[in-house]
Amino acid sequence: MKTSLLVTLLVAALTAASANSAQDLSRYSDEGLRAELASISEADTAVLVPMRDGIGLSTNIWRPKGATGPLPTILWKTPYNEHVPRGSTARFAVEAVRNGYAFIVQNERGRYFSQGKYEILGYPQTDGYDTLSWIAKQPWSNGKVGTLGCSSSAEWQLALAAMHHPAHAAMVPMAAGAGIGKVGPFWEQGNFYTGGVPRILFAVWMYGVDNPLRAQIPDTVTGAMRAHIAQYNDLDARKPEVDWKKHIWHLPYASLLSSLGEPAGTFEQQIARTPGDPAWKTGGLYDDSMGWGVPALWFNSWYDVSIGPNMALYNHARSVNSNPVASANQYVVVGPNPHCQFARLGKDYKVGDREMGDASFPVDQQIWAFFDRWLKNQPKAFPAETPHVRYFTMGLNRWQSDAQWPPKAAQPVRLYLRSNGRANSLEGDGVLSFEAPRGTEPADRYRYDPANPVQTIGGGDCCNGGLVVPGAFDQRPVEIRNDVLVYTSAPLEQPLEVTGFVQPLLHVSSSAKDTDFAVKLVDVAPDGTAWIIGDTILRARYRDGYLKPEPMQPGQMVTLRPTPITTSIQFGKGHRIRVEITSSNFPKFARNLNTGGPNETESTMVVADNAVHHSAEASSYIELPVVKH
Repeated sequence: MKTSLLVTLLVAALTAASANSAQDLSRYSDEGLRAELASISEADTAVLVPMRDGIGLSTNIWRPKGATGPLPTILWKTPYNEHVPRGSTARFAVEAVRNGYAFIVQNERGRYFSQGKYEILGYPQTDGYDTLSWIAKQPWSNGKVGTLGCSSSAEWQLALAAMHHPAHAAMVPMAAGAGIGKVGPFWEQGNFYTGGVPRILFAVWMYGVDNPLRAQIPDTVTGAMRAHIAQYNDLDARKPEVDWKKHIWHLPYASLLSSLGEPAGTFEQQIARTPGDPAWKTGGLYDDSMGWGVPALWFNSWYDVSIGPNMALYNHARSVNSNPVASANQYVVVGPNPHCQFARLGKDYKVGDREMGDASFPVDQQIWAFFDRWLKNQPKAFPAETPHVRYFTMGLNRWQSDAQWPPKAAQPVRLYLRSNGRANSLEGDGVLSFEAPRGTEPADRYRYDPANPVQTIGGGDCCNGGLVVPGAFDQRPVEIRNDVLVYTSAPLEQPLEVTGFVQPLLHVSSSAKDTDFAVKLVDVAPDGTAWIIGDTILRARYRDGYLKPEPMQPGQMVTLRPTPITTSIQFGKGHRIRVEITSSNFPKFARNLNTGGPNETESTMVVADNAVHHSAEASSYIELPVVKH
């Protein structure tokens, strides 16, 4: 209670301190932000910053008007059309200049006005490194650079942090999971997979971003002419609209984009890989075999795409110790919001359909305090006693803090899947019990038909063309299905806080050579509303690891450990804890066609009869990190 109260008071004080500035900019339109930026800064536009191979990256630079002396610099690197700043980019540019920083927006290689060939994540260990070197050499630079951004503007920072560039003084990666290749048990390869199952958002996102046959200004056009052309030609391709809710059913999955007439590009290259393919290490993804060299303030969120890998990487950065100062100065803030929606945290906050109360957090104030600490040598700006982990506990609807993740007080508690063999749907007899089965119990069985997959409703997602709305939504519309196993605890006599990594373990069998098993954690309110907390999935062929896929033997029981669900939730008094098990979660994840073959290039479907086993010898359970107060 003391920790929660202190964090609440701290958040309130910091929010009040920064309220005037935040409210000031929140009233500005994009045009207003650009006008404000023009009035307070000196700008250099479409500057071609040279890379080691001679390619130039188009770069816009804003410096405080009339500034004297070298400046610290904030670098915002992006694959998007942001040379004309808008939205959060424009807001951060204004804030940076107001706070005495130079602010840089740079197009990744092969995007818009930058030269060269595009590669996802933008060659962070070469282009990123060379850009830092160029900035540090400029007469207006104090030699210290902070990297900032959310999503694509954050993901490239991770591999760069392994390079220990002397100018890379600090970083603020927000929602950066798609920059993670492998960390701990998570082998998501930049959100391309979860548990070896392709995430559909990647294909949709790549349709909008990857332009293999893009229009571009000839490389011979440089200097003032290039800057002039950039004023009236944004090179922003407008692709035909796609009805994704219809098109997502297309098979084979590997031709999802080429069937639209698209030339082969990044998606086709990467869908041909397995999760363990060594080719994933040849691009810009961060891998936990790398070190870490930069103090960081991470911003993550419970309803984002890859909260698990994000928190695992935070732990890795703290412990790898290739740079002791960097490892000792890792901080993370985790909100209840979906992907990149940190600026919306406030009073009466709602995520999906669920009220979260006052989720206010001084995001911008903390960002500039952190940069002031490391780029301006102002230790008091971001005090040493700042908690390393600050997180919003849903249900409790309050910010809390700890020195580590998961919190030191979190202890594992198992809830076992139990039934008399009829856990199918809400009408079944599935139970979550704190007591393990003592004898033989009949398995729960269901039929999974890829032609009729279980619908995704909420949870963590983003960037998917409207296919899935992220957040907390009622799961009862899918829990009525007979191919969804539902296990529910008795009403809780006291509140139960679960904060950390939630680890499922299942004993399963199937009539198919390969199938998927999807797990969902749900908070059931006294009125029956079944709020999704988080989910995970595992393709059975990868049960022994991504480097050695193994088909199932029909009818033979195997053990699955899907990657953890990561959250902080208080199940209230009278609430019930629920776990759902099924074999699809579509359209969040591509369907397993159950053939056991190269699923992504196939169109033939096989119906699978799947089973979840739970007995004394082969129990299935979910292990919760329970925090006792």
